[in-house]
Amino acid sequence: MAARRRPTATTGTRPRSNHTLETALAALRDLALFLVDERDKNDWALVDVHDVEAFLSTLAKGRKRRRTVLRQFFRFARPQKMLLVDPTRELVEKEINGFRGQTLAFDQQRELFRRWATDKHVHPHEAVMGMLALLHGASSSEMRMLKMDDIDQQAHTVRLGKRPHPAPCDPAS
Repeated sequence: MAARRRPTATTGTRPRSNHTLETALAALRDLALFLVDERDKNDWALVDVHDVEAFLSTLAKGRKRRRTVLRQFFRFARPQKMLLVDPTRELVEKEINGFRGQTLAFDQQRELFRRWATDKHVHPHEAVMGMLALLHGASSSEMRMLKMDDIDQQAHTVRLGKRPHPAPCDPAS
């Protein structure tokens, strides 16, 4: 535990939790098992970028976290002379920008729109936040950072986050 605290004292961060360490070690264990069972490789020096790609494609949900752990490991292993070339250096990941979660069905969206636009008992904050999310795809962080200066009442626009153009406001919002 003291060894985990030492580097964090100089950087002012907190040490990694046990869960974080266990997750990272599990990813390395899974890679080692994959290399032995699927690729018939028994040495870290034999690992190449194709092996890493194949391993990352086995579990799409944890791909980003596993890629990060593998990069950290191979960055550590190369100076230790465990391998000559870092196989994750040429690993290019094309992140898909934008929302990837679940959305509401159209009838649910229509119901919420009607509620926020016509119901007099709905709190105004709920209505405006709901309309910004529903009509403009505003994220929770964009709405949290919203300031009065971001609203242009003359032009009927709202500047959301770091978007290049202000979002036009319709009569409902």
